[in-house]
Amino acid sequence: MARKPKAPEVTTPRRVVEQADVRPSRDERRTAKARRARFAPRLGWGGRFGGRAPVEDRGTVYTGPTQQSAGIYPFLLGAGLPPRGVPVGRDVLTGELVCIDPSGWTGRLTTNPGVWVMSQPGAGKSALVKRICLVYSAYGHMVCVPGDVKGEYSTLISELGGSVVRIGDGIGRLNPLDSGPLKGRAQSLSVERREALLDVLNGRRLETLVALLSTKHGLGRAPNEIERSALDTAVQVASAAQTPGSDPVVADVVQVLRLAPEELRTKLAAQGERYQDLTRSAIAGLDNLIGGPLKGLFDGPTTTPLDISAPAVSVDISALRARGNDVVSAGMIATWAYTYSAIDSARSIGMMDRSLVLPMDEMWRALRSGPGLVDAMDAISRLNRTTDDVTIYVTHSLLDVEALPTETDRAKARGLMDRCDTWVIGASSEEELRRVTGKRQLTEQEVMMIGSWSSATSTGLDIDPLSYDGEENPARPPEDEGVRHPGRGKYLIKVGTRPGIAASLDLTKTEQRLYRTDTNRRRKTTGGGSR
Repeated sequence: MARKPKAPEVTTPRRVVEQADVRPSRDERRTAKARRARFAPRLGWGGRFGGRAPVEDRGTVYTGPTQQSAGIYPFLLGAGLPPRGVPVGRDVLTGELVCIDPSGWTGRLTTNPGVWVMSQPGAGKSALVKRICLVYSAYGHMVCVPGDVKGEYSTLISELGGSVVRIGDGIGRLNPLDSGPLKGRAQSLSVERREALLDVLNGRRLETLVALLSTKHGLGRAPNEIERSALDTAVQVASAAQTPGSDPVVADVVQVLRLAPEELRTKLAAQGERYQDLTRSAIAGLDNLIGGPLKGLFDGPTTTPLDISAPAVSVDISALRARGNDVVSAGMIATWAYTYSAIDSARSIGMMDRSLVLPMDEMWRALRSGPGLVDAMDAISRLNRTTDDVTIYVTHSLLDVEALPTETDRAKARGLMDRCDTWVIGASSEEELRRVTGKRQLTEQEVMMIGSWSSATSTGLDIDPLSYDGEENPARPPEDEGVRHPGRGKYLIKVGTRPGIAASLDLTKTEQRLYRTDTNRRRKTTGGGSR
């Protein structure tokens, strides 16, 4: 029987057989897919040196108080601030939005709406303060700058549609005894209420004169008790002699003291030469206020009244800087007294019910002006919780409060810091931060961070977002921009005893135009011309 022929053998290349038998496992396929996606799978990379873990560690749960748990995992951050109020910028550590809201925090995070802002010059304090003023103006607050020494708020106030009153040589004059919005309205009130308001108004007039006489161009000292008594009566007599709708001026008070009416002589229990001896210094001090270096400033009626109905008001006294610091000090005392007296009077008769934003920039000047401004700041800081007035104290150093002549005034100035629950600290030296820790507890990391902002770390030209106006070629800043300060626009916000929040401020082009305060420094003269 014939044998059936065998079927031809089909040979498969060895490489094909090996490839068919060795197939990637599920884990290897997952690893390959994860590598293509550029992130590790749940158990880690597979393969040699891949670091794969065969079992997933579910972790260990630890419980304990905050102080002890922080030692196990010390990388803790404080809770962020509520995203309401004035947007400051991004948190430099987490990138989340940081807002500051002194008015909205009162009764929740803080006990009062006072804000203490301090840093080295040129680190962007004014930019942050103006951002707060601008946003709070949109919320319905009235921005009030009672004494703008550098004139840097005038542009912002004008853009907001506010009233800018300028005081200076040939520009404007201010009557320290001006009654503000009460002028011409007191007669429409009942007799009892009118007399009560006039008593308060005359008391403010007296305090203003006493503060002005304390400056170098007045008496150079505070009036004694006899001189205060004589001034009190003279102010009342001068006010009573005015026709309805008009206010006395300093010259009217001087004339009353010189005429020595019976009411005044009876109060001092002095006649003839005795009366002249008691009032000679007060008369000479008042004459100094309306003559000499201060001539043309306080020697007549107010040139431009303050418009209380405006959305924002400012008294620009930058023209006084040419006369010296003593004249500026007297101007600040007079404008502060006039502005806040006008606002308080408007509130007392129902003409105004808005809250204020009071930026107290150049605070070191105010503190060195004398006890008049210190007392005014002290009174405002004690009542701002009731009126919801956001007071912002801006200074360079805590040593500014030690510039006052008496320990009583220094204690009042220290009280301003203690009543501010919100502190904003910019670039500061290590020595300054040591002084700050006596008022607000700073951690070692916070001190290191703020200290790193206080010294330049580069010599190249960097674009400064707080001052560069974005002209033409933004990639190449102008030659006169200078070196950007490393702490410019960076702030640590401390609310009570909470951990500080570090934020970086970026300004819009409109804000760069409104907030720019160092244009004179950026002018560069080349070949006898300015660019």
